[in-house]
Amino acid sequence: MKIKKNIGAVDRVIRIVMGIVLLILAFFSAGWSAVILAVAGLFCLFEGAVSWCVLYQLLGKNSCRIKRK
Repeated sequence: MKIKKNIGAVDRVIRIVMGIVLLILAFFSAGWSAVILAVAGLFCLFEGAVSWCVLYQLLGKNSCRIKRK
């Protein structure tokens, strides 16, 4: 299965920044909250890196301005 980009440039930047912030918060947290923050941060970084959001895919939303044939 090929992942089709569905996140635009602004969304990518927001998700990458949010991922970094969550990872920093995880570093300074303890217990399960640190694990949850770290997983959420890594997931945001993944989405920003590959320009693909699973929720957008399920909802049929696309903020990417790339035109497809």
